[in-house]
Amino acid sequence: MTLLITVFAAVIVSVLWYNRKSDEMQFGTLMFLFWGASIMWLVDAVFEYAELGADYFAPAVEDMINDMYLGLSVVALALVIWLVKLLITDPRGTVRMALKRK
Repeated sequence: MTLLITVFAAVIVSVLWYNRKSDEMQFGTLMFLFWGASIMWLVDAVFEYAELGADYFAPAVEDMINDMYLGLSVVALALVIWLVKLLITDPRGTVRMALKRK
């Protein structure tokens, strides 16, 4: 479930990155975070399949729910990292203008 969630997020952000007009939103950073997480979960799935065999394809409901929460947490963490990077670099100058007004 974690692999599936991060791959969907990676594909969606890759499409946004490919169709961008400019790089001011820095979708490349977010894309690499999601693809990195997807590769990590793929390696985890391969090793877990090697350990469990055919039982890998019949997980318990509790395991699937835990994996879903973990996958959503990874996506949320990547979004927070991207947002912090976006606020620090401030490509449109929005934060800088808001701080000048006060």
